[in-house]
Amino acid sequence: MASGFMVVTAVGPDRVGIVDDLSGAVTSGGCNIEESKMAVLGGEFAVIMLVSGPAASVDSLGDSLVHRGETLGLRVSLQRTRGPRSEEKGRPYLLKAVSLDTPGIVHSVTALLRRYAINIEDLETETAPAPWTGAPMFRLTAHLVIGSTVSVNDVKRELAHLQQQQDLDVSLKPVFGPGSEPGEC
Repeated sequence: MASGFMVVTAVGPDRVGIVDDLSGAVTSGGCNIEESKMAVLGGEFAVIMLVSGPAASVDSLGDSLVHRGETLGLRVSLQRTRGPRSEEKGRPYLLKAVSLDTPGIVHSVTALLRRYAINIEDLETETAPAPWTGAPMFRLTAHLVIGSTVSVNDVKRELAHLQQQQDLDVSLKPVFGPGSEPGEC
């Protein structure tokens, strides 16, 4: 029996029970949620998930999720895809940046990563008030895969320059698997 994979995105007004409604629809459709990211952004709930199952179940789930989304007040989008890929060739790193919130930080950091053909596996940002002053603080966290031919020292040098230009606090550290070494995982 052939397996199928689909990326499902849904956005709509936040309310209690949305995750249960969506996960229940996936399960009752004979499918499984492989990976997901969910967040409330402003007053909107947003989810992106990779769903798998027998190809026929994934196909019928897609049709039912669009209809179910409408009844839940969600805009649902579907994209057929392949299964999760095996690990990228390269070295896993964790990039963190913190600063006062100013426009253009994400663009500056991602443009630098692009110049070195560094793949961003996962990127999250948030803005929150600083503890004592209440000033808006920006935080970026990204999991990266750095190719074996890329000089990490060159990347760190450019990040240091960016750090000075935009008054950022930036760190780039290798990610070690469980049991390898203490530190970031």
